[in-house]
Amino acid sequence: MSESTSSGIEFRNITKRYGDAASPLVVNGISFTVPKGTLTTILGPSGCGKTTTLRMIAGLEAPTSGQIFIAGREVTTLGPAERNVSMVFQSYALFPHMDVLANVSYGLSVSGVSKAEAKQRAQAAMASVGLTGFDTRLPSELSGGQQQRVAVARALVLEPAVLLFDEPLSNLDARLRRSMREEIRTLQQRLGLTVAYVTHDQSEALAVSDQIIVMDQGVIAQAGTPHELYERPGTEFVAGFMGEAMLFDGQSLPDGSVQLGPIRLPRERAQALAAGKVKVAVRPEAWEVVPAGAGELAATVAKSAYLGSLREYTFDTELGAIFVVSADVARVWKTGEAVSLRLAGHGLSVVAA
Repeated sequence: MSESTSSGIEFRNITKRYGDAASPLVVNGISFTVPKGTLTTILGPSGCGKTTTLRMIAGLEAPTSGQIFIAGREVTTLGPAERNVSMVFQSYALFPHMDVLANVSYGLSVSGVSKAEAKQRAQAAMASVGLTGFDTRLPSELSGGQQQRVAVARALVLEPAVLLFDEPLSNLDARLRRSMREEIRTLQQRLGLTVAYVTHDQSEALAVSDQIIVMDQGVIAQAGTPHELYERPGTEFVAGFMGEAMLFDGQSLPDGSVQLGPIRLPRERAQALAAGKVKVAVRPEAWEVVPAGAGELAATVAKSAYLGSLREYTFDTELGAIFVVSADVARVWKTGEAVSLRLAGHGLSVVAA
């Protein structure tokens, strides 16, 4: 193993099933690494196995087969207390009758750390997440974002080798979710934490991750950097799951170009696929709306919505209904108006059918 791998998390051919040998596999032979000091997001739809995977890192679930290493040590058969791992749950799981200081220092107190040292370490952890002066507040007196920070401080105070987040932002409103994901990412980078993070939210995964692992029905569909998964999805599932791409039937031609209805995608826009049927994944921001006759694909405006910083349109075309996000809020295309669509130089990928 490399030094970075041995210092982080490693899964080797892990499987998990509940029940007897005839039961289906929830996780089916997955292998991955989370290098030390990086944040990996495990992303996927409900039921794909991502939370089970996180619980196996924590020691809350035992794998059916395979090996798990944390900080270079095999922990496959060890319980949660023996793994030097802390977990931040979706519900935060704060003790409502304890103030912030008592919540944060609780793990130290039950571990036999002296009261004075526990207080000092708890206050340092609280300072690292911006909660200085909140010692005597009760959880009920805190906002959702502040409760989230208490949960993070309580995990950090134990100085874990690995910090785990299970859908940590799902209970927050959109604005707070954005600021908290920025705080988590900043904290992770500043403290050099090794983090595994579970979410079903693609934008959240793109914003916080060094690596994204996309799971589908218990297997890893694709792993890579946010940029790789967004710009070069390897399968139809990943293309459709990352960033609301719409999938169209296309034809890969012998010269390497791809025909998408009346649109010819040049070779440099297409991936090297054998001639034949392909799927073309096009993201909503990849389309440019232009006057009728000025683009490659004739379209009629079916729906229009103004969202402040952008406009959303649905167009009727020979390829079917196409959803488009336009940053040009000054130009308004009216319902029923005939227009044209053309593809910009981003947000498009071609995958095997």
